[in-house]
Amino acid sequence: MTAVTPVKALDEVVAEAQGKKPPRQKVSRKTWQTVVWMVVLIALTALVLYPLVWLFASTFKPNAEFGQNPGLIPDSPTIDNYLKVFEGIAGVPLLRFFGNSLFIAAMAVIGTVMSSALAAYGFARIKFKGVGVLFAAMIGTLLLPFHVVIIPQYIIFNRLELIDTYIPLILPKFLATEAFFVFLIVQFIRSIPRDMDEAARIDGAGHFRIFWSIILPLIKPALVTCSIFAFIWAWNDFLGPLLYVTSPEQYPLPIALRLYNDQTSASDYGATVTASFLALVPIMAFFAVFQRFLIGGVATQGLKG
Repeated sequence: MTAVTPVKALDEVVAEAQGKKPPRQKVSRKTWQTVVWMVVLIALTALVLYPLVWLFASTFKPNAEFGQNPGLIPDSPTIDNYLKVFEGIAGVPLLRFFGNSLFIAAMAVIGTVMSSALAAYGFARIKFKGVGVLFAAMIGTLLLPFHVVIIPQYIIFNRLELIDTYIPLILPKFLATEAFFVFLIVQFIRSIPRDMDEAARIDGAGHFRIFWSIILPLIKPALVTCSIFAFIWAWNDFLGPLLYVTSPEQYPLPIALRLYNDQTSASDYGATVTASFLALVPIMAFFAVFQRFLIGGVATQGLKG
């Protein structure tokens, strides 16, 4: 039996005869549907961005307008809030608080990515007795509230004389204590074919060489995702520094923001709002730089089957 070829359209036959590519068929779309979608997207975007825009506009409001002018535009714009914030508080400049938060967040990212990647490789690629039980126990720690381990951890670090240092905030990050990141990377590694590991093992590569040369470059999107969340969580952490850091010169930004409300009976709302907005700038910059890796990782995962 001979196969029946479909009949070509007249414009396609003419285009082929002239040596041109056949024209693409345009997808018809109703104009009102496009308008509705644009209106809905613009409304949702405005709804999401309004708190951030209000926070930025409030940095130019004097203290007298807080509670009197809930609107977006200040009645008497001023930059005194920025001048007051950059002068610092409690004898400590604002840049010192920024530096403290940046150091804690950077060490948290390095420790989380390194330890979580190594632990994930062990769970995903190394077969040993009890791996399933240990993996289930690790996942079970996600159900354990942080407040349950506060007192035991504080007693341990207090006996080690590590209070008023950053070690209690940084050391757990290097021990793969964040089960969420370990689970995320494990699932990513499991999507990588084992044939690549076996080929490298035939060439004489060990676990460390396979992890460093094969697995690590392929899980870059997962590592970037972990870095983004680890940075944001460490930067916004309030309870941990509140427990372990006691000296004002060691305060990160979340603790320093409290000083603007505790120094007198009258809270300095203008300085608090301004410092809060400045604390958001590094997070937005960090996400803007690494979001293309995050989106690329999602797209790559969608192509795997």
